[in-house]
Amino acid sequence: MPRLRRADPGAPGLSRRRSGRGFTVLGVDGERVEDADVRERVSGLVIPPAWEDVWICPDPRGHVQATGTDARGRRQYLYHPEWHLQRARRKFDDMLAFAKILPVLRERVAEDIDRPRLSSQQVLAVTVRLLDRGFFRIGSEGYAAENNTYGLATLHKEHVSVSGDALVFDFPAKHGLRREQRVIDPESADIVKTLRRRRGGGEELLAFKEGVAWQDVRSEHINAYLKDRTGLDVSAKDFRTWNATVLAAISLAVTGAARESKTAHKRVEARAAKEVAQYLGNTPAVARSSYIDPRVFDRFRSGLTVAAALERGIEESGEGSDPLAGPHPAGVEAAVVDLIDDRAGAPPLGAELITD
Repeated sequence: MPRLRRADPGAPGLSRRRSGRGFTVLGVDGERVEDADVRERVSGLVIPPAWEDVWICPDPRGHVQATGTDARGRRQYLYHPEWHLQRARRKFDDMLAFAKILPVLRERVAEDIDRPRLSSQQVLAVTVRLLDRGFFRIGSEGYAAENNTYGLATLHKEHVSVSGDALVFDFPAKHGLRREQRVIDPESADIVKTLRRRRGGGEELLAFKEGVAWQDVRSEHINAYLKDRTGLDVSAKDFRTWNATVLAAISLAVTGAARESKTAHKRVEARAAKEVAQYLGNTPAVARSSYIDPRVFDRFRSGLTVAAALERGIEESGEGSDPLAGPHPAGVEAAVVDLIDDRAGAPPLGAELITD
């Protein structure tokens, strides 16, 4: 596995000049590069033809391999493939730390839900409960204003209905796709019903009382709450990453350990990614590349799943329960932690970055 070096796009680098239907690669000195290996590497980067002011790293081990300005004037970057793997490793290691403290966080959330009515602690606790059980994106005020699409923190009162213990969310999510999500939770339903009926505070659903005024819940409030309650630098997105990983592990366990051909393995894994995507509200490709810990699939190919823990969880939940519907049994989540924990021998996901 290559050891990467930190690249500086501000330093002298290779460039390109349009030539006929393609490009000529130029060296640091501005002269045509004759080395076939260098030209092949640059070609393999697949730099978009429309990019202007292109800089190409002269070192094949640089963590940034190329930069350029796109047609909309935005600076874009192409990273070394191993750099993406390293970042993925860091992200999923952070997710694993989050998963290990999640039972404690849930206990603290339950305590905060009993705080004074519509206080910041209570409303933020309900918000976190919904993130945990509803697989929501958090959303941002700017994105809602520009695109009329929403996440949990920016939902309007009209985007949710409450019937008994059930909350039904129906709203335009990222990319304008309609998102419908049902969450069963009596405590959250009671508080959300009150928030929905409140007078004052605008059209947004989630808000808490600050003196006599209402303060809309923002992503920074949620992340600050999570950090305070866990002591870790975690964010709302960690819930989606963890839930996606658990959902994938459950889907693979329902199918059974891999015993067949590589083609069969791929088919089962593709189905798991599709099921996860349906819960998250995105595409299978995004679910697999950005949310599901790849160690779940590594273990599956080695014949390891959480099937035993899942069977116990279904027995405890009662016959007919949906194994993919949350909240997931604690024993299943603990089994997923054990499944992907590096100390159990998971293969490395990333490369080492050096700065010399």
